[in-house]
Amino acid sequence: MAAGSRAQAGDLAQLLGPRGNRMTVLLKPGQRVETMHGMILHEQIIGTEWGCDVSTHLGKTFTLLQPALDDLLRDIERNTQVVYPKDIGYILLNLGVGPAIQVLEAGTGSGAMTVALAHAVGPNGHVYSYERRADIQEIARGNLERFGFLDRVSLKIRDIAEGFDEKELRAVFLDLPNPEDYMSQVRSALQPGGFFGAILPTTNQVSLLLSALKQNNFGYVEVSEILHRYYKPIAERLRPVDTMTAHTGFLIFARLLSNLAKVGLEDDAGPNQALARLE
Repeated sequence: MAAGSRAQAGDLAQLLGPRGNRMTVLLKPGQRVETMHGMILHEQIIGTEWGCDVSTHLGKTFTLLQPALDDLLRDIERNTQVVYPKDIGYILLNLGVGPAIQVLEAGTGSGAMTVALAHAVGPNGHVYSYERRADIQEIARGNLERFGFLDRVSLKIRDIAEGFDEKELRAVFLDLPNPEDYMSQVRSALQPGGFFGAILPTTNQVSLLLSALKQNNFGYVEVSEILHRYYKPIAERLRPVDTMTAHTGFLIFARLLSNLAKVGLEDDAGPNQALARLE
């Protein structure tokens, strides 16, 4: 990712243009950005101070900014429903994902979560991503390559009922309709005390997963959902926008415990319940 006050070759750059047009590009000498408002050479952008305007050959201006992870996720190509940014941030926090971490996901889809994980683990971490359908995973491969994250990710085509290649991982995340069927595979991939997470759209699916987690000695279970509402950023009439992103999925998190562990296996032993008791 970009460092310093000016754009450099190898940086990700966001261009915000007329009528709300936006795009994210990986800066490479000899390349160019083509828009409906004209063309911009990457050499025009490289060396330019962040926050400045750059012009197309037709004289239209775009603002040059460093993209946030949210910008990358909005800009990915997709052919499946993606995990929303409002959920991704909380997922990363609850899975303990950060620089130099090795993490596994199953259900690559279009790669929104894969991009977020690759961004979070940095150049010294690694993401292992499993998907059954090669055609779907190719979309994710293209998104990762476009953002310069492909070398941080191992993309694998497999039915995870056959198990995972990796062991002793810090975290595993499942974006599948039936994660309860793969708890033994998850146990084999996680290190003791490791982080597990999943996202599911309906309560009956969550109930099935909760039963499977208990049967497989996962404890400190949490179930939550995140609602996100924007406000109109106008000082004289600050008010909520007319629509909001409400329920997109239930987030489920748990920790892998020893077979001898008893604490944390109770139904109400999640971290939020513990905080509520302290308050």
